[in-house]
Amino acid sequence: MSRIFALLILMLSVGPALAEGSRLERVIATGEVRVCIWPDYYGISYRNPKTQQLSGIDVDMAEALARDLGVRLQFVDSSFARLIDDINDNRCDIAMFAIGITAARVDKLRFTRPHLISDIYAITSKSNRRIKSWDDIDKPGVVVAVAKGTLHEPIMREKLRQATLLVTATTQGREQEVESGRADVFMTDFPFSRRMLETTDWARLVAPTSTFHPTPYAYAMQQGDDRWYARIERFMSDAKRNGTLLAAIRRHKLDPIAVSD
Repeated sequence: MSRIFALLILMLSVGPALAEGSRLERVIATGEVRVCIWPDYYGISYRNPKTQQLSGIDVDMAEALARDLGVRLQFVDSSFARLIDDINDNRCDIAMFAIGITAARVDKLRFTRPHLISDIYAITSKSNRRIKSWDDIDKPGVVVAVAKGTLHEPIMREKLRQATLLVTATTQGREQEVESGRADVFMTDFPFSRRMLETTDWARLVAPTSTFHPTPYAYAMQQGDDRWYARIERFMSDAKRNGTLLAAIRRHKLDPIAVSD
């Protein structure tokens, strides 16, 4: 794991040459920074369906970024399936919703240095008698649901040997498959597992018995703009040093997956 992690850090820290017209200049000129979020990400960038209020570590950090830049903040709804297109089609200036750093994404996007890292967790129903522990997941007859476009899709496609993989079009779809009993588990991460345990009465957590596949999380932007990248990295370095990042991590109970420098 450490070698893969080091390789990813090296890849994301080396970007293409500076493109003409830095995004930083455009952000300052327009007085607005556009931040892509996934509004279903509990503890990260979650929109409460009752109040429509956004909360989470990356909502707090986006607000801090806008203050640091001295501009207005505009949130742009995105998702993991649309992430690369939304960034490269210029729908937003930066994606801030705990983007997992994968080799496939590093090929298309540029990442800040990670500030969170999460392993994979499984959610099953309390009524499911087939899944008692992590070792029961990759067995014949077991159906494992993942959401299309998430990092869990390629990982589980590679890892599973005996269970059947079910790819749903949406994250809600994977939950519905498990709650209905059509799937035995769905795969997720630490923040989203907290949402299931705290907001449903049917979900049960199945944690790996040992390290399974930790993934570092960071913020993503277009490749080719060294000045914008350097400005964001400066903001993150300052946020670590002055305690802004740590306060947000603790406020949203993400201490267990914080990256320690």
